[in-house]
Amino acid sequence: MSLKEERLQILKMIEDGQISAAEGARLLAALEEPEKKRTAGVASPTGARWLRVRVTDMSSQRVKVNVNIPLSLASVAMKLGARFAPEMEDLDMTELAEAIQSGAAGRIVEVEDTEDNERVEIFIE
Repeated sequence: MSLKEERLQILKMIEDGQISAAEGARLLAALEEPEKKRTAGVASPTGARWLRVRVTDMSSQRVKVNVNIPLSLASVAMKLGARFAPEMEDLDMTELAEAIQSGAAGRIVEVEDTEDNERVEIFIE
């Protein structure tokens, strides 16, 4: 995904009310930072740089949400995600934060919400 596409995706999230203008501004600012600075302080021996969240409708298998966030903004993303899915008891944010800091890669979370018929997957890529 190009930098321009990432900016447009963030702006669309603001427009749709998925994130606040302040959260969008932080995400946009992070995209402007040089590559070294964005990944500084994140332990990732695999070279993973993105936190990816995908929500799929289980009946149609259609992807409803597919968001890529710089790994350096993972803490902001987790706070944002907790706000949108507070009822997901299966998702332990502490474990997610530990996986990110330990340099995990690949799918680190998969939760199925049978009430809403959705599957939420979180990847580090």
